[in-house]
Amino acid sequence: MAQDEKFSLALVVYEKILEAIIEGQYPVNKKLPTEAQLCQRYEVSRPVLRDALARLKEDELVVSRRGSGSFVIRQPDSAVLKFAPISSIADIQRCFEFRTNVEARAAHLAALRRTPEQLDQIRRCYDIIDEANARQDLATDEDYRFHLAITEAANNHYYITVMKSLNESIKEGMNLTRGLSLMASQERLRMVQDEHLAIVQAICDKDGERAEAAMRSHIDNARHRMFEGTQ
Repeated sequence: MAQDEKFSLALVVYEKILEAIIEGQYPVNKKLPTEAQLCQRYEVSRPVLRDALARLKEDELVVSRRGSGSFVIRQPDSAVLKFAPISSIADIQRCFEFRTNVEARAAHLAALRRTPEQLDQIRRCYDIIDEANARQDLATDEDYRFHLAITEAANNHYYITVMKSLNESIKEGMNLTRGLSLMASQERLRMVQDEHLAIVQAICDKDGERAEAAMRSHIDNARHRMFEGTQ
């Protein structure tokens, strides 16, 4: 089997198992069917199934226990499917994964290279998100512009090119996580905005290490919030 075909099949199986977990077919703290049973159910080979399970483990939905098999440890809220089709979940997670390193490094450079005008733009974008949160707006575009402003302040056109080329994929993830946050509580929105503020403050202080760490933490947290639901 070609590597691309194996990768595509693993994504399909990932999505099917994820949907079954969301729907409660595979309950939390219960063992998944054996690998042989899952291979038979989804009509795939063991290597394909193991790739799918590895992704579910990376997303902290499943854990392997030596000698016992794989267990479900978290059930995402069904509200996830209100903001993104199941077929796009894997891509959204992988986009978050990719963004972590790219945007963290861009934030580091922004702290060192930003001009006063670029810092003002980052602050304006932050304030606009604050205003949107107060109105309970989804504010996906506003969130994207905040992240783009930071990338632009890195003053390296390659980072900007990547961000703009991923525009739709990034917004898809933001739409999902912000939608869930709006359904959750004001505290969730405040927590996300506090993460933004930590990035802004580090860039303002010209502290590259802190800015990088704050951005990395923010995107990692967003990735995990995707499966935290609305509670």
